[in-house]
Amino acid sequence: MDVGYHSYETESTHTAGKVITCKAAVAWGPGQPLVIEDVQVAPPQKMEVRVKILFTSICHTDLSSWKGENEAQRAYPRILGHEAAGIVESVGEGVEDMKIGDHVIPFFQGECGTCICCRSRKTNLCQKFGVNPLKSVMVNDGKTRFSTMDGNPIFHFLNTSTFSQYTVLDSACLVKIDTKAPLEKMSLLSCGVSTGVGAAWNVANVQPGSSVAIFGLGAVGLAVAEGARVRGASKIIGVDINPSKFFKGKAVGITEFINPKDLDVPVHEKIGAITEGGVDYSFECVGNLEVLREAFLSTHTGWGLTVLLGIHPSPMLLPLHPMELFNGRQIVGSIFGGFKGKTQLPKLAEQCMCGTLNLDEFITHELPFHNINEAFQLLIEGKSLRCLLHL
Repeated sequence: MDVGYHSYETESTHTAGKVITCKAAVAWGPGQPLVIEDVQVAPPQKMEVRVKILFTSICHTDLSSWKGENEAQRAYPRILGHEAAGIVESVGEGVEDMKIGDHVIPFFQGECGTCICCRSRKTNLCQKFGVNPLKSVMVNDGKTRFSTMDGNPIFHFLNTSTFSQYTVLDSACLVKIDTKAPLEKMSLLSCGVSTGVGAAWNVANVQPGSSVAIFGLGAVGLAVAEGARVRGASKIIGVDINPSKFFKGKAVGITEFINPKDLDVPVHEKIGAITEGGVDYSFECVGNLEVLREAFLSTHTGWGLTVLLGIHPSPMLLPLHPMELFNGRQIVGSIFGGFKGKTQLPKLAEQCMCGTLNLDEFITHELPFHNINEAFQLLIEGKSLRCLLHL
C-alpha cells in the first residue's frame, strides 16, 4: 500500500514539536457510546514517538475496558484501542531506531531492551514498559499527552491508545516494519494474531503431528489454529458455542469442531474419546474459569499442556486442585504470545508478507473511524473477528 512516504515526511515537518488537534473516540464512562471529538495531542517527549494512526481495530480487551468490567482499571475520559498500524509523525529526544515517515506497529507489551526481563530469553515481559491495565499516563512525567480542547487531561490505555488519529507512545512500545508490508493487515500483529500464533509457536512450541484443542474461536483462538497449522499439527479441534465460527475455522486449519451445547457429556470427555485420552496442547481463549478447567482436563495425562490466553476478571483463582498437577498436566499463561515486540515482530511481519501466515481470514468487516460504535456492536454480537477502522 502506497501511503506517500515523501509527501508525509514533508507534512510532518510542519507539525513536529507542535500540539496537534485531531479526532479521537473518547470513552467518558463505562458502557457509554464513544464520542468522536476533537482532542489535542502534545509533542513526544524524551524516548517517545508521535504516530499518525491509519488503521485500528477492536479486540475483546477494548470491549471489556469500555464496559468497565474491572472497577479498579476505570479511568475517564480515556482513549482506548491497542491494535493498529501507522506512520511516525515525529520523534522525541533520544529515539534513534525510528524516524519521520517510518511504518510502525504499536504493541502493548513493551520492550525497553535493557531490563533483566528484556535481556532474558525466557520471557517477553518488560519491567518498565510491560502491560499494566492500571497505568493511564506516560512513564516520563506521569502526565498525559492527550487533552480536551479546554485543556483537561484524557487518559492513556495499554501503552497505546490507538482510537485517535494521532497518538503518543513510548518508543519501547513501537516497532518499525518493512514499508512494503500492507499496513491494514499489519495492524493485526499489534495484538490478536501475535497473541494467538505466538502462543502456539513460542509458548506451547506445538510439534508436527501433535493434537490441539482451542476453546473460543474469536480472533485469538483462530490465530492459535493458524499457528498450529503452520507447525504441522495433525488434529486441531475448535470448541465454541457459536456455530458460525466453524466455517471461518476451516480456513485456518481447524479439522474438527465441538459445540458444547450439542453434547450430553463434558467437553473434555468428548475430546478424550476422539484423541485416545486427550490432546497434547489446549488453549483457553475465553476468559471463563469453567472453560479453563475443561481445557485443562482435555489434555493428555503425563504431558498435556494448557496455555491460558483469556482475560479473566479479578479476583479469581485457578479451578484446579494442586494434586491434579501430579498427573503430569501443566498449565501456563501467555501474554502477547511470548513475542518480544521490538526484536521479533519485524520477522513475523515478513512471514506474513511471504505467505507463511494468512491474515486475510481475520478482517471480516471494514468501516470508517466515525462508525466505531457500530464496530463495537459487531464484536458484541459475535458477528466480527476484526473490524478494521480506517482513520
